[in-house]
Amino acid sequence: MTTPNSPTPKPEANPKAYWRANLRIMALLLTIWFVSSYALGILFVEPLNAIKIGGFPLGFWFAQQGSIYVFIVLILVYCLWMDRLDRRYGVD
Repeated sequence: MTTPNSPTPKPEANPKAYWRANLRIMALLLTIWFVSSYALGILFVEPLNAIKIGGFPLGFWFAQQGSIYVFIVLILVYCLWMDRLDRRYGVD
C-alpha cells in the first residue's frame, strides 16, 4: 500500500542502454558543435561573408562569436536532455 508521501518506484536501470543513449546524445551535440565552429567558421566562411550581421560578415561572426554561443546553448540542451534521460532510466 502506498501512502501519499511514499516515493514512486523507479524503473530498473539498464546501464548499457543508458550509456548508449548518453553516447548518442554526446555524438549528436558534438557534431552540431563541430559544424557550427569548424565548418561554418572555417570551411564555409567565404559564402557566409556575403551575409552581414551588425556590419560584420557572418563568416567572421561564426568564427569569433557564433561557435561560442552555440556551445553554450548545447551545454544547456545537454543538461536538460540528460535530466530527462536520467529520469527515464531511474538514475536521477
